[in-house]
Amino acid sequence: MIKEFQGEHRWLSNFAPCKIVLGGRTFPSVEAAYMSAKSEDTAWKDFCSDRNNTAGTIKKASRSITLRQDWESIKVKTMTECLVQKFSQEPFKSKLKATGNLHIQEGNMWNDKFWGVCLKTNKGQNILGKLIMHIRDVHEAS
Repeated sequence: MIKEFQGEHRWLSNFAPCKIVLGGRTFPSVEAAYMSAKSEDTAWKDFCSDRNNTAGTIKKASRSITLRQDWESIKVKTMTECLVQKFSQEPFKSKLKATGNLHIQEGNMWNDKFWGVCLKTNKGQNILGKLIMHIRDVHEAS
């Protein structure tokens, strides 16, 4: 089991540098692309696509943006689109395949119970881990 995206499994993190194209813009990570999609504001999208801004800086800044009205209904689809791109690229594609049938959990200490599992309580839906495992399984079948 991969319990969290740290150490040797850090490459699974949405913060890992990789080229993602979303809405006609290129982003330096899944995190940057995903965060950009939260708002329709062009200046926000420019900020997220700026390679000088780290994924952490973008995530922190996203707390003060106005979310698009349909965000809750499109966020999983948006994340899936970004992850499919990431895991279609090397070295991510080969690394994911090499995980075999290991359970992938996005364990965290920041109480994210939607995308991951809070390691303090062991509770969470692990949507991110499930999406990554699904992508792995679909690529194995093709």
